[in-house]
Amino acid sequence: MNIDVVDVETMTGHRLRLTFEDGAHREVDIGELVPFEGVFAPLSDPKYFRQVKVNPEIGTIVWPNGADLCPDVLYESSKPMNE
Repeated sequence: MNIDVVDVETMTGHRLRLTFEDGAHREVDIGELVPFEGVFAPLSDPKYFRQVKVNPEIGTIVWPNGADLCPDVLYESSKPMNE
């Protein structure tokens, strides 16, 4: 698939609003994708979770500790948003 993430916004809980390079706006609950263990453990802290950014070099979201998720997984695991 290889559709990059170009924008991210935090929502309530561990949900994110993602914009993909194809223009799709999709919602994903990170808590349903990963256990908050290992590199993902800091994401359980809401303040840390909100530090998510897009890294355009790799086309996906990342946190300060280097945790990231494959954009294909994010796309396939997310739901389209009604706009």
